[in-house]
Amino acid sequence: MNGLQIGTVQTMEVLRKIDTGYVLHQEDNEALLHNNEADKELETGEEVEVFLYMDKSEQIVASSKVPFIQIDTFGWAQVIEVIKPIGVFVDIGTTKDMLVSVDDLPLFQSAWPQPGDQLYVTLGTDRKGRLLAIPAKEQDFGDLWEAALELKLNMPVTGRVYYTSREGTAIITENNHRGFIHHTERNEEPRLGELVHGRIIAIKEDGSINVSLLPLKHERLDSDAEQILQHLAQQDGRMPFTDKSDPEDIRATFHMSKSAFKRALGRLMKMKRIEQRAEETVLIKE
Repeated sequence: MNGLQIGTVQTMEVLRKIDTGYVLHQEDNEALLHNNEADKELETGEEVEVFLYMDKSEQIVASSKVPFIQIDTFGWAQVIEVIKPIGVFVDIGTTKDMLVSVDDLPLFQSAWPQPGDQLYVTLGTDRKGRLLAIPAKEQDFGDLWEAALELKLNMPVTGRVYYTSREGTAIITENNHRGFIHHTERNEEPRLGELVHGRIIAIKEDGSINVSLLPLKHERLDSDAEQILQHLAQQDGRMPFTDKSDPEDIRATFHMSKSAFKRALGRLMKMKRIEQRAEETVLIKE
């Protein structure tokens, strides 16, 4: 049985050269270094540092291109490809892109990362011993966190999503602050690995921050009102929503809170752009 651990970097000796590459060994263990995985010509007896992984035939093979992410080592990896329903592949700095399994991705595919997004991952193995990229959990950020000591309310902030759900989204900012976005402070659920831009709405005693992806109320009103007008135009000037409509129905259709919806309705009525007739219809005034 091969005692080499995949996902690690090992120093191995060239045992012999073959047509397809080199046979490497470390004590009684062997691995194949293909010609296209070697960064130079090697001689028998020469020592080489290689990264070990398993090929499609479940044989341990080696690469001279050492990744920046390994077993028990975390780093940011860019998403290269999305393959539904198995997961996404990320670049860890070697010739083989690593799979992030569907089991480690959000339940809803709309929140899956897309090519260009970045995930903070380490390497691990599944039950069959196959190498996978594993996204970091809260505790895996460890000493990266910085306390938000000099930040102020409403300051702009940019961060990378490392956890997201229907209830809220967790980010690590560009300055390594821990941030949380409640579901009421976003129009839609961000993707895992997405870079988001928001503003600080609270600074917590533990040094973390609360973030909103929504503009300030006075800035938001115009966009909310415009969204309602666009919806009315698409519905021939009528819609079954008023200031008494169910908050969840409003959020599902307009991605805004009921209070924001009511403010926008009030502004539009004051401008004489709409009026409420009966209980569940809003019309554009002619």
